[in-house]
Parts: sequence; structure tokens; C-alpha cells
Amino acid sequence: VDEYRRQVGIDQRYSGDETRGERCIITQAGNRGLVLVGEPGTAKTMLSELFSAAISGTTTNTVQGTAGTTDDNIKYSWNYALLLAKGPVPEALVPAPLYTGMENGIITRFEEITRCPSEVQDTLISVMSDKVLSIPEFGQEGFLFARPGFNIIATANTRDKGVNEMSSALKRRFNFETVAPVSSVKLECEIITRQANALLRDTAPGQ
Repeated sequence: VDEYRRQVGIDQRYSGDETRGERCIITQAGNRGLVLVGEPGTAKTMLSELFSAAISGTTTNTVQGTAGTTDDNIKYSWNYALLLAKGPVPEALVPAPLYTGMENGIITRFEEITRCPSEVQDTLISVMSDKVLSIPEFGQEGFLFARPGFNIIATANTRDKGVNEMSSALKRRFNFETVAPVSSVKLECEIITRQANALLRDTAPGQ
């Protein structure tokens, strides 16, 4: 793997348990959602970005979970000027990350999922089960079927446990992978050295 990485000029972005990466890939290939769990600062967000970039070619289709996150922030909202003028027509709909992921067949990243209210989290249950999003405003044709490639990668801090813990029904739709802090001093030194060298190259090119 290291020799291939050198040949194609790919820098290593994450250092840690390689079997963890394999399990995450298998989860995505098996069409199940993935939740990366761990202490703050253990590179959960970086891992979710790397998987999203590798699978979908983008990392920007993201929900940032907070106590104020609503269904509109996750699924879709409306351009109310068009809605009043034309009614619930497709051009009046404003896609949110979940809608975008299903429509384009790409990963939707959900940061800090356990910070969201439980009722907002549970809007994902039917989507994860059936890969269908209901849009009641469109009547009988109000269903968005997810294209192949759609999935959800979420992150959750263990320090947030109990704040808005995921329901059992939602947990069954995901595989959970714990991301532990780096425990090897040697590996930590290698990471710091590699990052420092990269910063030097960026700030002093050609030297």
C-alpha cells in the first residue's frame, strides 16, 4: 500500500487502525449507515470527509447538528416567494443535504448527530429503512427515491452521550465504529513530523 501511495503521489491523511477503515468501507458497501463515535479531537470529522471524498467525490454535502437543527435543515425547505406565487412546484423546493444526497446518489455527512433533538434524528429512520423521502406537498407523486450511492456517515462525541441519545430504532439502521485517540507515542511523533513538514513545504515552497 505504501509503495502504491508513493507511486501515485498520494499523501497519507489518516494514521491509525487500518482494520477500522476496512470495517467502515464494508459498512458503506453493505448499504448501512455509519456512525463514527469517540472523544473530541480523534479525527472523526476527517475520517468522514475522507470516506465521503473517496466514495462521492465531495465532502460539502453536510448537516451540522445542533440543538436548533430542524427537519428543514436536513430534508428540504421552500422558497416562499415562489411557493406563494406558484404553489408547491418543484422549482419552489430548496434541497437540504439529505435531499441532495438522495437525488444525486452521494454521501450525506451528519456532524454531531446526538446534538440534534431526538424527534429530528428520528426523521432519518424511514429514509434509512426504505431509501425513500416523502414530500407530502407534491401529493401522490411526492416521493424521492434515493439513487445508488446514497448513504449517511454521522459523527457523535461520547461526551454528548445522554444529551439527545439516538433511539433504538435509529441505532439499528447504523453500524457504529469507535475512533480512539492515538495510543502510540511513536505514531504520534510520526504524525506531528509529517504535518510539520507539510506546513513547511506550504509556507516555504522551493526551499
